Amino acid sequence: MAAQCCCRKAPGAEAAPARPPPEPPPALDVASASSAQLFRLRHLQLGLELRPEARELAGCLVLELCARRPAPRALVLDAHPALRLHSAAFRRAPAAAAAAAAEPPCAFAFAAPGPGPAPPPPLPAFCEAPGAEPACCPLAFRVDPFTDYGSSLTVTLPPELQAHQPFQVILRYTSTDAPAIWWLDPELTYGSAKPFVFTQGHSVCNRSFFPCFDTPAVKCTYSAVVKAPSGVQVLMSATQSTYVEEEGVYRFHMEHPVPAYLVALVAGDLQPADIGPRSRVWAEPCLLPTATSKLSGAVEQWLSAAERLYGPYLWGRYDIVFLPPSFPIVAMENPCLTFIISSILESDEFLVIDVIHEVAHSWFGNAVTNATWEEMWLSEGLATYAQRRITTETHGAAFTCLETAFRLDALHRQMKLLGEDSPVSKLQVKLEPGVNPSHLMNLFTYEKGYCFVYYLSQLCGDPQRFDDFLRAYVEKYKFTSVVAQDLLDSFLAFFPELKEQSVDCRAGLEFERWLNALFQLWTAEPLEQAAASASAIDISKWRTFQTALFLDRLLDGSPLPQDVVMSLSKCYSSLLDSMNAEIRIRWLQIVVRNDYYPDLHRVRRFLESQMSRMYTIPLYEDLCTGALKSFALEVFYQTQGRLHPNLRRTIQQILSQGLGPGAEPGGAAADSEPGLLLGDEAPSSTISLRDVNVSA
Repeated sequence: MAAQCCCRKAPGAEAAPARPPPEPPPALDVASASSAQLFRLRHLQLGLELRPEARELAGCLVLELCARRPAPRALVLDAHPALRLHSAAFRRAPAAAAAAAAEPPCAFAFAAPGPGPAPPPPLPAFCEAPGAEPACCPLAFRVDPFTDYGSSLTVTLPPELQAHQPFQVILRYTSTDAPAIWWLDPELTYGSAKPFVFTQGHSVCNRSFFPCFDTPAVKCTYSAVVKAPSGVQVLMSATQSTYVEEEGVYRFHMEHPVPAYLVALVAGDLQPADIGPRSRVWAEPCLLPTATSKLSGAVEQWLSAAERLYGPYLWGRYDIVFLPPSFPIVAMENPCLTFIISSILESDEFLVIDVIHEVAHSWFGNAVTNATWEEMWLSEGLATYAQRRITTETHGAAFTCLETAFRLDALHRQMKLLGEDSPVSKLQVKLEPGVNPSHLMNLFTYEKGYCFVYYLSQLCGDPQRFDDFLRAYVEKYKFTSVVAQDLLDSFLAFFPELKEQSVDCRAGLEFERWLNALFQLWTAEPLEQAAASASAIDISKWRTFQTALFLDRLLDGSPLPQDVVMSLSKCYSSLLDSMNAEIRIRWLQIVVRNDYYPDLHRVRRFLESQMSRMYTIPLYEDLCTGALKSFALEVFYQTQGRLHPNLRRTIQQILSQGLGPGAEPGGAAADSEPGLLLGDEAPSSTISLRDVNVSA
């Protein structure tokens, strides 16, 4: 029987559809030049052509927008000097779109390659009604400086634009030398067979990939059509993907709203292998067997554990792509397609932790996102807490406790190094205009964020009840962006008994104090010092985190007496040679900091085999601190041809400057790997990526 409505209408009368209440404007973000607060971004479409020989991306961007108030004079987007804008155009949305019906995605026409100058960017092709007048008209635009990490693009809009009236802005552009787009020649890949390209948008790099509202406060769905050279596999962070063979293009669609920094692309000699009912790995052919054997069955186990804790996985598939060593961080939580550096395959335990951390981001960071970069801990602290709940469920409490002790030990060392007054040590950082938010991607964001979330879980007294709260928090805020107060208000609403006790105001435990100080709670000695009789310890059966923690203690005590270093080398050097890169680099830093010449050949061999910034920069910084700079120069000149140009420039800066800014002679250099180095940035932070093992 058909359902009947109890309300009655006058004959022939149709009730006008109720307009939904207007969405509140996004939070103000000092890292964005855009006018995001004046518009609602409904959807974006990308037509992209990859041109690896020219290291160029040609693009056409179609933004589907509504103005929040009548007659906005201009649309301001985040852009970058690497982007060259060819044209801007305005198109009124068809009647169907104005009535909230979905307009079919536009097609893109790609120019045929040929001799002479580079072809123009793709052209959009819309499905116009028969006999309709051309809907597009050109727009004036200008590009102005904003910061050293971006520009502002101002596009003049027609004066008669009404509030809530859908319209489109079409931008055609090319991008070269963009911080977000990493082009690799075949010799910089493992297989040395085909060119490779990947994007890395976190935190504010995707404004060099396509003009956008480059702020985590703005989310929208997106679709893309990508043309690549023959034989190159293209992947994107999307819920749907197809290859149209007759057109030679890949089509992608992301059905859930995401911020601009989570739009990601990778293309190269990639092959898939299923590792579970909703997961596969992608890797170069020579790496695929290793990646498959290490993760087969495990990812589904981790996803299922996360679902039991925090509710359904929202993104459909969870795939992983292993990238060459030039990838600038360890891993990136791009929805549906985690990017991870291939070097991590050397260490089973770090691989487990990093993938589970990215799994946790599917709930905390991707579904619910920090609205500003000043509160990045909302994503990273919650993801780290969830990661440890998942590892407790799947690998046991002992594994989680050891990994947590290892990370918190690094937090203690960094806080003692930086001091009480360092603005970086605050959980909720005040981001000054012009400061790159990538510098906030540090140990405090992860581990101090974790400590605060753990503190909240202890206030409620029951980890399972706190899991229930986090599940409700995700359900309430999924596909939106939040500020810290949203989390704290939700916490007190879920636990009214705590609100009645005014726990947020209790002396010594005030939320505000937690977010901005509490240095004293985290500067006491964290763990017992390593045993003085180190040479008597059998470390061959230790877990990776145990060995790393032991070596970190020796690093903290360096320089050591030469007879101690000699004894350590005799006992451990050959054994450590057979261990993973996370262990070897720590031992080799001990060798370098203690000027232990008999083991320098091991340093040379390690640097000759590594192309990753997380395993090269710490050693070069240590080598340039002491008497081994000439050795560093010699090794660099022999290996530079195998390094990505961005990494090569960074090491050249280290070699020419000696110590990077902020490092202390004789002590802090190895703990000064930059928070996140992209493009031409020089080392400038005292945060160790190895300690964080940064998974964005």
